[in-house]
Amino acid sequence: MDILAEGLQFPEGPVALADGSVLLVEMRAGRIARVAPDGRIHTLCDCGGGPNGAAVGPDGALYVCDNGGSAYAPGRFTSTGPAPDYQGGSIRRIDLATGGAAILYTHCGEHRLSSPNDLVFDAQGGFYFTDFGKKHARSRDSGSVYYALPDGSRIAEVAHPLLSPNGIGLSPDGRALYVAETETARLWAFDIIEPGVVHKHPFPSPHGGRLVCGLPGFQRFDSLAVQANGQVCVATLVTGAISVIAPSGELLRQQLFPDLYVTNICFGGPGLGTAYLTLSATGRLVSLPWPEPGLRLHFNA
Repeated sequence: MDILAEGLQFPEGPVALADGSVLLVEMRAGRIARVAPDGRIHTLCDCGGGPNGAAVGPDGALYVCDNGGSAYAPGRFTSTGPAPDYQGGSIRRIDLATGGAAILYTHCGEHRLSSPNDLVFDAQGGFYFTDFGKKHARSRDSGSVYYALPDGSRIAEVAHPLLSPNGIGLSPDGRALYVAETETARLWAFDIIEPGVVHKHPFPSPHGGRLVCGLPGFQRFDSLAVQANGQVCVATLVTGAISVIAPSGELLRQQLFPDLYVTNICFGGPGLGTAYLTLSATGRLVSLPWPEPGLRLHFNA
């Protein structure tokens, strides 16, 4: 395992670029950074709020889920609740050349976005994203999955309610949408009928998804990435691992790392054979050779 950057303030949302650099967000600092191949860290955008998952869109811009910001206590790396100025979350577009930021979505119809978490683009150029649901002192918002277009012209609810939906990804054939729930450590799949529309499975599914896998014990799921062979790699909190799950639901293996908060994984390098991981408790970006190549995302530069 190679340590590419240290001292990051809750890193998340890594995006590996063709030049060997890695984009990531620092959720606690409210900024987006670029880690160069030599380890130098450049601030791309001081966007404020709570930047989380990120992906490159069809226009070459970076699209970011903003959870609206959180409060942090000294000496604690996880948040204690919403930021004092929290008013809701949003989807943002960041110009990679200038660092300029624009807000695309704050609502779906009459519903305010609560805490957008992660997103993935489909082949048609739209994107699915999770809304984790903000945690308050004695309540929490229900989570959702949405589909939106990058020009700001359309947003639609795909599934609701979920309990803390986090990581999201597409199968290699684009026919299944995977969503990881944090608090339940469950991986769900939604069968796609057309862009933004999924088949809804009946009761006992609480939201129309089909259950792929659930892990025992006190484990929590975070973000995910899909391998070229269709297996799903889910960042697993507390255990401090990447859980590799077959589409059939079998837990194939767990690779452990020296951090309780392994929050995200993406693939890059020659043949997409390198895994880049954010270790958020210790504030590090690391890389290592991965046994199976990652699935190529549709619009990564």
